[in-house]
Parts: sequence; C-alpha cells; structure tokens
Amino acid sequence: MAVIKHEAQRVGVFIDTQNLYHSAKNLYHARVNFEHVLDTAVAGRILIRAIAYVVTTESGEEAGFFEALANIGIETKTKDLQVFMGGAKKADWDVGMAIDAIKLSPKLDAIVLATGDGDFVPLVEYLRIKEGCQVEVISFGRSSSGRLREAVDDFIDMDGNPEHFLINYRRGASRSAPRRTRTPKTSG
Repeated sequence: MAVIKHEAQRVGVFIDTQNLYHSAKNLYHARVNFEHVLDTAVAGRILIRAIAYVVTTESGEEAGFFEALANIGIETKTKDLQVFMGGAKKADWDVGMAIDAIKLSPKLDAIVLATGDGDFVPLVEYLRIKEGCQVEVISFGRSSSGRLREAVDDFIDMDGNPEHFLINYRRGASRSAPRRTRTPKTSG
C-alpha cells in the first residue's frame, strides 16, 4: 500500500530552517520559498502546527524573515547563535525539533520534517514505530542523507522543481508538481 495523504489527516510540519537555507544557498544561490514548502508539505491536509527553528544573529536582521514566516502560518522558535573562544560558531536546533515532534506526535497523523539532516533518522524510526505516525521529509535531495530518505514513508525532493521551492531562481518552465525520487514505503 502506498503512502496515503487524505484531507482528514492531521499534519505537523517541523522546519530545520538552517538546513534548507544553506542547501538553497549552496546548491542554487537562491532563497527558500517557505510558503511553497509548507503548502507542499501539508498537501491539502489539516495543518495542526508548523514550526520553523531559526537562529538569531547579533544584528537582528532576521526580524522581517520571522514576520514573513508568521504571515504564512509558520510559528518560529529562536535560539541565539553561540560564538565560542577562537571564533567557532554553533547554531543547532536538532534536539529541540526532535522533542517538539515527539511531544506533538499524539495529536498528529503525519509528521513532515523539512530537513535533509541524517541525524533525524532515530527520530523518524521512533515516530513511525512507537508513535504510529506517518513520517515524511521534504528537502533538497542532493544535500539530503540517504539514510534519512530511506527511513521515511515519503520523500519529496525539492531538487525536482527548484523553480517552485526557491525565490528568484529561474531555470526554465516550472513543473506543477514536485518529483518523488522513490516509491513510498508500504506497510504490512
């Protein structure tokens, strides 16, 4: 049986903003269209909650970005950028994102992770096996972990339609639907 997405499913979307931002920047020299990411992730189902995990900078220049996310229905959770002795910087939301997905899982039928980070494989396995949730990922396939792609019920590869998922990117005529790169998992 293929992955089922029906209008009565309750969906939570958890967005690893840094992961998508850096993938778009490095692969396409463009910015992510988070409204299109959210619409594709929800796929006509009931959105219970969409949360973007973001890092704040000292300059505060991201305030407009946070407002834009709120305007499309995405809640933001922020964390300050950590700067260590020697200049090393760290900005990691993996644990916070995982905790939120676990806490909200009893209220959700499907969980969509917007990330390509392979560190989320144990989370995917837990949500699928212990919580019984359908787990999907939407990300750029070229910068996504192969293990993560294999662990989820469905993977939406944003590389298949960058014109749809990126702002100010032009390659040619846009296709109407994102490409799926493998057959969804079957149950049974």
